[in-house]
Amino acid sequence: MLRVHFTSDDLARVRVAAAPDPLWEIANSFQALIGEDAPLLFGEWRRLVRPRLGPAGGLLAALLPLRGYFPDFLTPDLRGAPDLRGAPDLRAAVDTVLGTPRGRLRRDLARLAASPGLPRPLPPGTRALADGDLEALGRLGAALHAYHGRALAPFWPRIRAQVDADRAVRARAVLAGGTDGLLAGFRPVLRWQPPVLEADYPVDRELRLGGRGLLLQPSFFCLRRPITLAAEDLTPVLVYPIQHTLGWARESAPPESGTRLGALIGRTRAAILEDVVTGRTTGELAERFGISGAAVSQHTAVLRRAGLLLSMRRSKNVVHTITPAGRALLDGAQTSV
Repeated sequence: MLRVHFTSDDLARVRVAAAPDPLWEIANSFQALIGEDAPLLFGEWRRLVRPRLGPAGGLLAALLPLRGYFPDFLTPDLRGAPDLRGAPDLRAAVDTVLGTPRGRLRRDLARLAASPGLPRPLPPGTRALADGDLEALGRLGAALHAYHGRALAPFWPRIRAQVDADRAVRARAVLAGGTDGLLAGFRPVLRWQPPVLEADYPVDRELRLGGRGLLLQPSFFCLRRPITLAAEDLTPVLVYPIQHTLGWARESAPPESGTRLGALIGRTRAAILEDVVTGRTTGELAERFGISGAAVSQHTAVLRRAGLLLSMRRSKNVVHTITPAGRALLDGAQTSV
C-alpha cells in the first residue's frame, strides 16, 4: 500500500502535468514491451515494435527490469526542459539524464543491483555508468533516443491525444470540486481519504510531502497502479495510468489523404471540433449547438474516424477532446483566414 500524506500547503501545490513525459513513457513502455500484460491493449503495439528494437534494447533491459525498482535518475524532474508547447523536449530530457551527478548514479545503480527481484547480475558496463564515464553515458543517451524513435515516436500523436483527453477530464474535476474533487476523481486507481491519498502498491510506503506539493503525471504505458520515485529527497511525483481506447496502435497510422478529411465539410462539425479543445460531453455539445444527442454522436463519430477527435467514457458520460491532428487542422484554418 502507498500512502501519500498531504498538508494544507501540499494541497495548494498539486498540479497535473501538461503532457506525457518522454522518459516515464520510455521506462513504462519498455517494461510493458518485455512483458505480456494487457494483451488486448498492447498486443498489437508489441507485435509492431519488437522486431524493430535493435541493440538499444540490451542496455535498457539491464536498467529496466520487468518488475520492481528501476533507477530514479532515468526519470528526472523535467520542468526546466519544455518545448514550445509546454511539453518536455526529448533531447533536453535525455541531456538531463546524462547530467546526473555521479553520486546519484552510484546510489541508484547500487540500489538496482541489490533489488531482490533482479533476475540476473548487472552487466559489467553498468560499472562504467555508475562512475559517470562519458562513453558509457553516451551509450545510454543513444539507447534512449533509439528506443524512443522506434517504439514511441510513430505512435506519439495517439499517445499525446489520450493523455490530453485525461487532462481534460482532470480539469473538469478541478472546476467542479477544486483539489479535493481532483483527487477524489482518480478512483479506483487512487483513493482520497483526506489528508491521505492511498493506492495499491507492491510494498508498504509512506510518502510525506511536507509542503513540497505533488506532480500528478499521466502515463500512457503505466499499468493498473501508480508509480513514484524511490528516493525521498526528489521532487514528489505520482505517475498514474490513464484510460485507453482499444486499437490505438493500429489507428496511429496517418489517415489516407483526401478520403476521410473530405467527410468533414460542414459548419457543425467544424464548430464541434473547435469546442472540444477543452473537453465536452455529448450532452454538453447537444445543448450548446441545439441538436440531439444522436446527431452529436454522428458528428463526433466522423471526426473520430478522421483522427481529429478522441472520445472516452468517464462514468455515465462520454467526453470528447481534440487530437493533435485536429488541433493542427484548426490552427491551419485560423492562419489561412
